[in-house]
Amino acid sequence: MIQSVPQMKRHERKCIPVEDYSFSVFPNENFLDLRLYQYGWEQCAPLHSFGPFVRNHYLFHYVISGQGIMDWTDRDGVKREYRLEADQGFLICPGQVSTYAADKNRPWKYAWLEFDGLRVGEYVESAGLGLTQPVYTPQTTAQGQSLRDTMLYITEHSDASSLHLIGHLFLFLDKLIQTSSTRRSLRGVRLKDFYIQEAITYMEQNYQRDLSVEELAGVCKLNRSHFSKLFKDSMGCPPQEFLIRLRLSKAADMMKGTSQSIGSIAVRCGYPNQLHFSRAFKKRYGVSPREWRNQNQIQIKR
Repeated sequence: MIQSVPQMKRHERKCIPVEDYSFSVFPNENFLDLRLYQYGWEQCAPLHSFGPFVRNHYLFHYVISGQGIMDWTDRDGVKREYRLEADQGFLICPGQVSTYAADKNRPWKYAWLEFDGLRVGEYVESAGLGLTQPVYTPQTTAQGQSLRDTMLYITEHSDASSLHLIGHLFLFLDKLIQTSSTRRSLRGVRLKDFYIQEAITYMEQNYQRDLSVEELAGVCKLNRSHFSKLFKDSMGCPPQEFLIRLRLSKAADMMKGTSQSIGSIAVRCGYPNQLHFSRAFKKRYGVSPREWRNQNQIQIKR
């Protein structure tokens, strides 16, 4: 049976010696462009498996030693399997059904980071990774190990400030892009980047009210169809979807950091109909707003 796991409860496994395992939950989610949820490393037992699960955020594993298998099922129901070994990695995307298991004879040890944010799709696409290309292979072994070290730095500094950890998460993504053998060639700043930033800034300032694509295009002095194409090419999603993500991210921050009612938060984030808000939130996060708030409050008390 496939399950949705808003927060993976790896720390509840009692049989793993502490010296073979490290797990931490990020205490602060007040970041929009990039968020860190949980992170750690594990020396897996032979044939140890995890899944099948549906992830609500991006989850990246780097194989430190040993080997194993990762498989996932695409939207057409076709199962795809990948065998990975040391100095490779694999990315699991939100909404993707996946399972991964350690080899019987050479079980893997890996580090992982779970993260998300408004621009994460753009970042991982720049590394040439996604649903159709989940396997990370570095251009050189040394570059891959540099990425590994950045991940391990995060796992070993769980007591550092939120800004410190987010800073190193940005460094991780930069290294992921720069070292990936499937990275996309990146050009310098273009005029369209200016237009997209103008639109994003406008959305951040006006997400509480009804915004049309025509209005956003007008801010950029572009026609609707041209603006929509530029935005999707740059951000990996249409402007309407980006606006939904922005509103839901703002709502999640309010539910975590205030005692306002969910109905009031929904209105403040551009959803006068609470039912519509609940449906959109559950589609994005995998759980209802009330469940998300309860789970988040539990994490704060740990």
